[in-house]
Amino acid sequence: MPPSRRDDLIDAAMRVFYRHGFHASSLDDIQKEGGISRMTLYNHFKSKDELVVAAMRRRDEIFRNKMMKFVESKAKTPHERITAVFDFHEDWFTGDEFCGCMFINASAEFAAADSAPRRIAAEHKREIVRYLREQCEAAGIADPDDTAEQLNILLEGAIVTARVVGQVADGGRDPGAAARLAKRMALSLIANR
Repeated sequence: MPPSRRDDLIDAAMRVFYRHGFHASSLDDIQKEGGISRMTLYNHFKSKDELVVAAMRRRDEIFRNKMMKFVESKAKTPHERITAVFDFHEDWFTGDEFCGCMFINASAEFAAADSAPRRIAAEHKREIVRYLREQCEAAGIADPDDTAEQLNILLEGAIVTARVVGQVADGGRDPGAAARLAKRMALSLIANR
């Protein structure tokens, strides 16, 4: 089934918000990106805030599905799946489209802790931890809750480092280094569990 104009609009908004930020992006930018009329936009969304929520939910769905498919295609055992999560991140960091994490960015741009974007960002991060916890449990790692939280902190640090340092240092030649270092740290962590 072909995508609907609503889906086209959400996808265009997701790309624009990801590249330029939420507050810096206008509805005109989104319309131009998607080739969508203002009438179509307002037929589907009452406000930019509603579009932000829809774009973030779409990004969450796409990101987690892409990560899980990558991991499942690269790894057979639970231990391999844990480390493949870091390989996925390296691929993401070194891709042409990498602009950091939309959910970290949303947390920085929306100050109110109870705002919809901040809640969606927290949900996304909790789902990543849940996935890591499932892999830790399947691997028989002691204290899978704590281990999953530590692995997630390694991922979060790698994401920020890849964006803030990796795309700048040495002319931005190696943003993937952050993922490789985090993977080595993860291997050490799970070896001691």
